[in-house]
Amino acid sequence: MASSWTGERVRLRAIEPDDWTAFARFADDGRPEGRLDLPRSAESHRAWAKQQAVAEGDGDRFRLAVETTAGKELVGTVGSHRTGSCSGWFECDVMIGAEHRRRGYATEAMALLLRFMFAERRYHKCLAVIFARNEASLALMRRLGFTEEGRLREHVFFAGRHHDLVMMGLLADEFDRGRTTSGTR
Repeated sequence: MASSWTGERVRLRAIEPDDWTAFARFADDGRPEGRLDLPRSAESHRAWAKQQAVAEGDGDRFRLAVETTAGKELVGTVGSHRTGSCSGWFECDVMIGAEHRRRGYATEAMALLLRFMFAERRYHKCLAVIFARNEASLALMRRLGFTEEGRLREHVFFAGRHHDLVMMGLLADEFDRGRTTSGTR
């Protein structure tokens, strides 16, 4: 492994202005099925990518591009977007484009992010909030060692009805134990 940001399959890197075309393709992929958002223009995707590329760091809140190590193809994003630094928690998310799913990219990107936040930033806990009907994301988090901690019933409205959100959590020592027992340290 060349750096703490590189695994076998993926590398986490800063978002570049030219990444906008991939994000435009991913625009519909990351939305829950049936969710209707306003269409975005190509210019709005360009502006977002440029803004991400020049954004100053906001403490431990950031978004990184996930690219393949083999072909250097942008396949998604991973990020830490809410933190409670006094209490030692952070919230994370991962999005992999539909055509790149089921290849282990999300698992490895999350493991790299978790390793950084737990080992380098010394956070104690990671939270993830997932739509209850998103079985693939729930399974991913369970594989990483997350535990369901609660459910916000009918918390989000889209596609004509309310949906539950599942709160999942992972403690640093649980992540360390999982890496040791699975031999992926």
